[in-house]
Amino acid sequence: MEVTVNGEVRVLRADMNVADLVERTWGRAVAVARNGEVISRAAWAATPVEPGDEIEIVRPIQGG
Repeated sequence: MEVTVNGEVRVLRADMNVADLVERTWGRAVAVARNGEVISRAAWAATPVEPGDEIEIVRPIQGG
């Protein structure tokens, strides 16, 4: 299936959830939004990635 991740179209397997996507590529120290809605880490495994989804994955940055 095709989804957009951080503005880039990617082809993923059909049975992926948000936890699979994040752990496969970015590790755990990130925040995730699916179609404009932030997803809590506790909900990642229960949140499917569906064709046409727009996923944003960001890492926190320290500043000072």
